[in-house]
Amino acid sequence: MTSSFLLNKIEELEKIKEVEYPKLLDRLSKDSNYVVEDDNIRLSGKFYEKQQRIALKNYNIINPESIEEYIALGGYFSLKKVLFDLDDKEAINIIKDSNLRGRGGAGFPTGRKWESAAGVKSAEKYVICNADEGDPGAYMDRSILEGDPHSVIEGMIIAGKVIGSNYGYVYVRAEYPKAVTMLKKAIKEAKKHNLLGKDILGSGFDFDLELRLGAGAFVCGEGTALIQSIEGKRGMPQAKVYRTYQKGLFEKPTIINNVETFANIGQIISRGAEWFKSIGTKDSAGTKVFALVGKVVNAGLVEVPMGTTINEIVFEIGGGIPDGKKIKAVQTGGPSGGCIPPDLFDTKVDFISLEEIGSIMGSGGMVVMDEDDCMVDIAKFFMDFTVDESCGKCTPCRIGNKRVLEILDKITSGEGKAEDLILLDDLCTVITDSSLCGLGKTATTPVISSMHYFKEEYEKHILEQTCEASACKELLKYYVMYDCIGCGICKKKCPVDAISGSKKSMHKIDRDICIKCNACLEACPVNAIIRK
Repeated sequence: MTSSFLLNKIEELEKIKEVEYPKLLDRLSKDSNYVVEDDNIRLSGKFYEKQQRIALKNYNIINPESIEEYIALGGYFSLKKVLFDLDDKEAINIIKDSNLRGRGGAGFPTGRKWESAAGVKSAEKYVICNADEGDPGAYMDRSILEGDPHSVIEGMIIAGKVIGSNYGYVYVRAEYPKAVTMLKKAIKEAKKHNLLGKDILGSGFDFDLELRLGAGAFVCGEGTALIQSIEGKRGMPQAKVYRTYQKGLFEKPTIINNVETFANIGQIISRGAEWFKSIGTKDSAGTKVFALVGKVVNAGLVEVPMGTTINEIVFEIGGGIPDGKKIKAVQTGGPSGGCIPPDLFDTKVDFISLEEIGSIMGSGGMVVMDEDDCMVDIAKFFMDFTVDESCGKCTPCRIGNKRVLEILDKITSGEGKAEDLILLDDLCTVITDSSLCGLGKTATTPVISSMHYFKEEYEKHILEQTCEASACKELLKYYVMYDCIGCGICKKKCPVDAISGSKKSMHKIDRDICIKCNACLEACPVNAIIRK
């Protein structure tokens, strides 16, 4: 490739930034939803004041369908730097020195993974972006793909260059149609500007991307199962005889990182390892994106420095609990994470601190629960999800988790026994120790943590046959109090004729007939019916 062609391509990139940047600043400065200070652009509002956005830097700021706006804010200049100013080892060392750990859940150091893959000699290598986001309530990766797809593409191209790969796959859920559409448009635009495909920017480096749509199996978020799915096989985890950087996709060296990890790469290359390490904690550098959901005033995407406490996220950013309710717990890490009680809310959110209290970082789900949530029922909900999503390959996960769910179902139905708690503890230990993959090994974490921190709720379900949160329907009992005026409204509303009593006399509920539909409680004009 001639030097004039190379020069033209670089000049074209710089020209786009020169032209588009003032336009973008002008548009955003006129909009009250944005704060523009000394070329620093951020979203306005109290919700964003304590946030520090790196992976979400461009989210809701640029038009995700405009590659020009992405370039205007420095997009693809890190790729240019890797192609022309750094050798592969230097680029890997920047990522390695930054202490960026994988944001998909395991937290493995990204630089070490890339260094290992680069050291394997092979004519074919692959880069995979794991966008199979399956945790209930989680939408971090989806939002990045929908709002800033080029940051992920740029990160993947850089990864390909430094490890010696010319091809990548984005494994994304088919249930994310907008994300798929945005990725397709972004790939097309990147190729149009010679930022993807053959001879990128005249550097002689080729890299192409392909989308593979997953059918929604939660287990395909596990690396080996994901690889099986891309290869056209049933997505089931494999025993790790080799690391994926040695033998991965099509038996070739492969690196797998998730969406948020790749979204960090461009800025680390641009601003340096020391800048990234200055954010967060010594062991957990940078920021983390969370999907803050549940019983919280300000639900939404939150990106904060590692080391921020749960209290700060839930109360200072999230605005606390609505309707004056008391907070009961925060669950981090999705179905594989633990339930954390309020007295541990000063815990720093980083890889080590969360693990020390029996939870995990996971991919970034953060569910807030209040006094109306039953922790036994919450554990049952997550176990029901895990049992449904198990691939069935190994016995501990396939059968053990099913037994755990059955015991939880007994307890929430009023049929639990004291010895069930001992059996639950034993089962959870065996499943954790002997399951094949990460899904099975962490499946019982919600049960283990809720039994540890909220054991009294389990005991009340078994010994007193009560659910203080009134969430376990089978344990609920309805009573007519002395305030009853005998108006007969509840009697008329009851669909199964479980209420008896004459006009102007105190009514009675036959609990053997009652289906606990709540119709009487909602209908009573004097609040004479209680549920407990």
